[in-house]
Amino acid sequence: MQKGNIGVTTENIFPVIKKFLYSENEIFLREIVSNAVDASQKLKTLASIGEFKGELGDLTVHVTLGKDTITISDRGIGLTAEEIDKYINQIAFSGANDFLEKYKNDANSIIGHFGLGFYSAFMVSKKVEIITKSYKEDAQAVKWTCDGSPEFTLEETEKADRGTDIILYIDDDCKEFLEESRINQMLKKYCSFLPVAIAFGKKKEWKDGKQVETDEDNIINETSPIWTRKPSELKDEDYKKFYSDLYPMSDEPLFWIHLNVDYPFHLTGVLYFPKVKSNIELNKNKIQLYCNQVYVTDSVEGIVPDFLTLLHGVLDSPDIPLNVSRSYLQSDANVKKISTYITKKVADRLQSIFKNDRKQFEEKWNDLKIFIHYGMLTQEDFYNRAKDFALLTDTDDKHFTFDEYKTLIKDNQTDKNDTLVYLYASDKDEQHSYIETAKAKGYNVLLMNGQLDVAVVNMLEQKFEKVRFTRVDSDVISNLIQKEDETKVTLVASQIEALSQIFKSQLPQTNKLQFNVEIKPLGENEAPVVITQSEYMRRMKEMANIQAGMSFYGEMPDMYNVVLNANHTLLKQILADEESNCTAVTPIQEQMDAVNKQRDELKESHKGKKDEEIPTAEKDQLEAFDKQWNELKAKKEEIYAGYAKSNKVIHQLIDLSLLQNGMLKGEALTNFVKRSIDLIQA
Repeated sequence: MQKGNIGVTTENIFPVIKKFLYSENEIFLREIVSNAVDASQKLKTLASIGEFKGELGDLTVHVTLGKDTITISDRGIGLTAEEIDKYINQIAFSGANDFLEKYKNDANSIIGHFGLGFYSAFMVSKKVEIITKSYKEDAQAVKWTCDGSPEFTLEETEKADRGTDIILYIDDDCKEFLEESRINQMLKKYCSFLPVAIAFGKKKEWKDGKQVETDEDNIINETSPIWTRKPSELKDEDYKKFYSDLYPMSDEPLFWIHLNVDYPFHLTGVLYFPKVKSNIELNKNKIQLYCNQVYVTDSVEGIVPDFLTLLHGVLDSPDIPLNVSRSYLQSDANVKKISTYITKKVADRLQSIFKNDRKQFEEKWNDLKIFIHYGMLTQEDFYNRAKDFALLTDTDDKHFTFDEYKTLIKDNQTDKNDTLVYLYASDKDEQHSYIETAKAKGYNVLLMNGQLDVAVVNMLEQKFEKVRFTRVDSDVISNLIQKEDETKVTLVASQIEALSQIFKSQLPQTNKLQFNVEIKPLGENEAPVVITQSEYMRRMKEMANIQAGMSFYGEMPDMYNVVLNANHTLLKQILADEESNCTAVTPIQEQMDAVNKQRDELKESHKGKKDEEIPTAEKDQLEAFDKQWNELKAKKEEIYAGYAKSNKVIHQLIDLSLLQNGMLKGEALTNFVKRSIDLIQA
């Protein structure tokens, strides 16, 4: 029997493994099982080149639970005493203290950097035994034992068959790893696709009302997952089944991409386009990353472009190290090449579907566009590829490429400044009347109702030359695409003021809504009152919902323009009615004009004088004029408001325009219904 100390330059390796690696302690099973698979595959390789002449037999790796142990057994190449001394006892661990301090929170870095896969066993074990017998002829079986100190024993033992048993005596504070369900969950996570069969216990079946074990091994992995096979061997059903196995509760995927690259790096995998229903964040991180069929992570930001983290599926590359930190992955040259390749492959696949089966592409566009828009917004090179197959959809559900749509609208939707105006709606039902008004003018209206469409609109305005996007309810129809200079209102100033004050006095007063009344000479057949919302402010508020740093826009009130059509018969009637019902306004206005004249004369006399040269009495007189004028103005507005309050037509016109914009609710809606009935019965 041999005794000795493991060759480390510091004696604190085991406390460090326990303490610093504990947060990720479940990876011990991945490491030990992976080693067993490697040993089995090496034997296969030796047999294939004639260096091993014996029978391979059953190479299944067995994971077995004891009362306080976990045993991982293989029938691979095994180890000699010399090999144990070389690979287990001599750990290259120079400069350990500095390194451990640097990476103390990253188990994968320490294990991967120093080849310490086997030593991860000590994260959960108070003692570890290796019982092993080499495949070599006449090899002597040996047993290695270590209790978590640098001391070990190595002695000869009896073992009937080649291969290795690693027995982990689980520590008292890690008893969770002695539960069958916990081990099963870890094996499923890390070992589901290892290339050698992994057995955990026996299969169970129901008998006499309870589950009983059978004699058949419970194999937990698929040794030849679809990404390791040729696409020509696979049917659509195979891809769909694999997807449903990975994501049991998901809808069927839209389609998939089978990756298989040998140069300049190795990469295989299958990426699926899922149906993304709502929140983007909920759909991220569904790609599983493997290294030679060993699970690494499902946090793939930095490995694939951000927009492709919406895809689901599997990537497998031996060029992505199994045990490294995420910061290493994100700076690794091979990883960057892989990221670029995947972007190109996805773009090529989308382009191919669009070119070869545009009908299918259009049918799936509503599900696809979130990927494509996300990619175009975040990656310039993807935008350059996608601009040829990205689609615009109008309110009649017709689809157009960017170039096709430009050709469609350029003759009719170019304004007087030679700017091409893209009209769009975000809700076909809410903005129905605005859409119909635009269509009546011969305009086409796009439907932009996706999660990212407000950002896409901003992007396209920057990408396209002399183009402006305007939501169809952002102005009256004649102003959406101005063909000529705006016609001036023929009303005099007093009439404009009267109309403005009458309607302003009856509009809702809340902190969240702000109304600005305008009077415009629209067509006699156009609506008498139209509510529009500033394109700029509305867009800024929408961007505030998806972009950090713009939240102050979100706090601002919603700002609307109430446009009164000066040419409409109803507005002319209201104006005539106001002139006969608000005669008290005339003497008040005369007083205001007189006060204004006196105030202007006094201000004129102060021209050229410094503030200290103006007598206090004259300053007081100015304040008195201001106060008197404001009081008279308030009286005048009170008269307009009193007249408007009892005028059912004014209320009806305001409520109709609010209703058209989905802004009439609660008591106001109830009053509108009652008033409508009264007007019908009158």
